[in-house]
Amino acid sequence: MPWEEELDAIVGARAHGQLEEILPRLKSLDKSHPNVAQINHQLAWTCDVLDRAKDALPYYEKAVALGLPPNELSGALLGLGSTLRNLGKHERSAEVLRSGKIQFPESSEFDVFLALTFYQQGKHAEAMQLVLNTLCATTDDPGLTAYQRAIRHAATKLS
Repeated sequence: MPWEEELDAIVGARAHGQLEEILPRLKSLDKSHPNVAQINHQLAWTCDVLDRAKDALPYYEKAVALGLPPNELSGALLGLGSTLRNLGKHERSAEVLRSGKIQFPESSEFDVFLALTFYQQGKHAEAMQLVLNTLCATTDDPGLTAYQRAIRHAATKLS
């Protein structure tokens, strides 16, 4: 069975809640096909969901280094940045999330995760500014859109 079919089967099992059971299957698939970005990405994602950030980190790094299609790269960069933040590597987290935002400018999730990193760095004003500006840019709530200009102005005054 080609690695793609096996990976699809494993991801399907994960969708049915079989997280612990699929990790050994993913590791075995990685051993058979050690330089496949998509396998490493799925390993990283699975470790992350199992709350094993330390284990996820090298898989995210390898997946990104090997090259992923854009739809997967976006998620891998977000996961990598989040994992780095969870491990206390805030500067590197911010670098990865900023890079993701540059590569995927329409993806607001990078701003929100970057705000979380800023917050953990003690950069509370920058975190709040980013969240408020992202909220204004992405909401269609009439109560918020009516005050969007005031919210954006208030965000510039945070210190």
